[in-house]
Amino acid sequence: MVIALLAVPAAGLLGYAALHDLAVRTVPNWLPGLVLLLGICARLLDHDLLSGLIVAAVAFAVLFCIWVAGAMGGGDVKLWAATVLLVPPGWQPQFAFFVNVVLAGGLLALLYLGLSLVVPRPRATLQGSRLRRFLRVEQWRIGRRGPLPYACAIAAGAIAALIPQFHTNLG
Repeated sequence: MVIALLAVPAAGLLGYAALHDLAVRTVPNWLPGLVLLLGICARLLDHDLLSGLIVAAVAFAVLFCIWVAGAMGGGDVKLWAATVLLVPPGWQPQFAFFVNVVLAGGLLALLYLGLSLVVPRPRATLQGSRLRRFLRVEQWRIGRRGPLPYACAIAAGAIAALIPQFHTNLG
């Protein structure tokens, strides 16, 4: 029950990370730190902290290599590696989490690619509400095929992987 309750603030933090990444294409450094703390608490409660830390370290090493290659942002690497600790370290839940993130990222990439073909480039102006300015900036990013807000995919994949855990622990 306690582990399932950790999923609620974790989902909130992941949702915030996704929105922040969507708005400004960064993940604040404190956010993966809080997700990491929640993951450590979950692994302590499950009595599998060591195996969880090993899986998270391996994930971070692989993701770090992807970052060095320039294929992923540093904030996304930190968020994904920290989120690994939220998911139980068994093969099946970790694989499901990985597949969920990759599929969500692929859908996000297809969406942005499709939008880049139909969304016109915006005019440069500072007028309008915050929402209108956000939409203009997003139009500009799509038009120039800028970086994807991959924290959205990480959050979607993690939440999809945590839902079965939430039901299992409550039931």
